[in-house]
Amino acid sequence: MKSIKNLMLVAFSLLLLNSCDNDSDPVVTATEYANVLVAHTSPDAPGVDLLVNNSKINSTALVYPNNTGYLQVEAKTNNIKINVSGTSTSVINADVPFEKNKSYSIFAIDSVSKISPLVLTDDLTAPASGKAHVRFVHLSPNAPAVDVALVGGAVVFGNQLFKGSTAFAPLDAGTYNLEVRVAGTSTVALTLPPITLAAGKIYTVFAKGFLGASGAQALGAEIIVNK
Repeated sequence: MKSIKNLMLVAFSLLLLNSCDNDSDPVVTATEYANVLVAHTSPDAPGVDLLVNNSKINSTALVYPNNTGYLQVEAKTNNIKINVSGTSTSVINADVPFEKNKSYSIFAIDSVSKISPLVLTDDLTAPASGKAHVRFVHLSPNAPAVDVALVGGAVVFGNQLFKGSTAFAPLDAGTYNLEVRVAGTSTVALTLPPITLAAGKIYTVFAKGFLGASGAQALGAEIIVNK
């Protein structure tokens, strides 16, 4: 009987010890991510480097009006720096919170003397059958409020000021001839080249450049394929 009691006592002690060890085991949590796209839309700014928490992300300079495509970053508040390429001079230095499984676009906007970030949350919900999703972002620093319309026809995105953006809107897949008008008028500020929207795709169209400028800095438009 004494031997049985001793065995039970040993077994109980081992059980208690294992339980304590398990309680002290560290909990391993999988890293959670967000998707972030950075676009260089400051017409007179030089090429830039992108740093996330002081780690350089791009291998070559990001130049106007290009973008990085989506990059994975940890879902938390991250320090984002945009530096003049090859230097430690930060033209943008901001702490930006990102939520897990969400997608964001960061636009470096305005003239180089006033450059700042514009952060948008990207709704990448799949379009319905036969549809594409499109949004418009007004990123021409000195252009007035604008309407984006079918050539000679209806307004698609109305009365957008500089830094303004629309939600992603469903449009039938196909090729569109669009123009940018001074808001509320028939005055055409810019005629866009034909834009072909593929079914199931998601796009951002943004106005770029300076009104009245020429060459690479001239008023124009750019399209990003978000998905």
